[in-house]
Amino acid sequence: MFRWLSQTVTVIGVSLRSVPQRLGPSVVAIVGITGVVVTFVAVLSIAEGFNAAMANAGSPDTAIIMRGGSNAELNSALALDSTRIIADTAGVRRGENGPMASAELFVILNVPKQSTGTDANVPLRGIQMGAFDVRPEVEIVEGRLFTPGTNEIVVGRSASNLFSNLELGAVNRWGENTWTVVGIFEAGGTISESEIWCDAAVLQPAYRRGSTFQSVVARLDSAETFQAFKDRLTTDPRLDVQVERETDYYRSQSSQVRAIITGIGSVIALLMGIGAVFGAVNTMYNAVATRTREIATLRALGFSGSSVVISVLVESALLAVVGGVIGGGLAYAAFHGYQTATMNFQTFSQVAFAFTVTPALLVQGAIYALLMGLVGGLFPAIRAARMPIVTALREL
Repeated sequence: MFRWLSQTVTVIGVSLRSVPQRLGPSVVAIVGITGVVVTFVAVLSIAEGFNAAMANAGSPDTAIIMRGGSNAELNSALALDSTRIIADTAGVRRGENGPMASAELFVILNVPKQSTGTDANVPLRGIQMGAFDVRPEVEIVEGRLFTPGTNEIVVGRSASNLFSNLELGAVNRWGENTWTVVGIFEAGGTISESEIWCDAAVLQPAYRRGSTFQSVVARLDSAETFQAFKDRLTTDPRLDVQVERETDYYRSQSSQVRAIITGIGSVIALLMGIGAVFGAVNTMYNAVATRTREIATLRALGFSGSSVVISVLVESALLAVVGGVIGGGLAYAAFHGYQTATMNFQTFSQVAFAFTVTPALLVQGAIYALLMGLVGGLFPAIRAARMPIVTALREL
């Protein structure tokens, strides 16, 4: 066993020292794998960023209440009396200003994107002032909060960065009102930053919504009291509602888009990976061809075929890992934090988010590169091990 290990280490050393002699083909293989990893990591970072904006929103001690049978706020409708019953239900945390609950509604606006000028669906959410107790992560970072009862709005940081005429002081005509931006808020990069907020009592008549709302967001005494709170509401004969944790609600909304992006990204990476594997195969066949006499000499001296196989695989894997590391680094430098927006199919509105290149994605990219290298080096390695010694020595 020791003799085999010694032989293997020796053959690997010889193989790696001869890489500069095959620099051109080696660089081609590295570049091919680098391109695959950049694409793989970049596309999947879209899914990670979208998921972060959605799944990180909300809190486990916060509940969202909608009409029974609704799969999103867009499909829900709640009467004013129902929202009051919900806010007064035992289990809703009380603060200095009363129950920490906000009856809300939203409409979809057509707002041009800054980058293309094309219209995008942006949600204008009407809230009650309890919304800021329910969502303590929301913070006004520029300007001020809107004055209740006025046509003033505050805009999420991501929406302000991506869509036109949403900067501080901008004036827009939506519905039957003219709205003025008086503040910019941040919410930890979550979905709330994709929205525009105003007073619900002002939004209702502007879009002829009467006294109806679409949801109630309530902060509970604790995360552990959720089930008891849910049972109280769903068994109340005055109500027809469904109750979800806010975290579960946003997580379910992100699953469809994340699955689509991940699926597309995986297919693209697979197709590009096939091309990279062929490049690696060509490089390693070239390596074996240029080392024919060297390999034959080692075999004639008693070195085992398995040592030769491992040396070829190690060289191929090393080239692939170099490509994977470079690709991961380029993807992080080029895409991490890049702001964009995509459609949330549950609400048919834009969700602004940032590409997120996580350590886990970089590891996945490196593993994918390693697999491409091993697959690309496998057949050349087998050919090298099976090379007839006598035939190869004739080239000396």
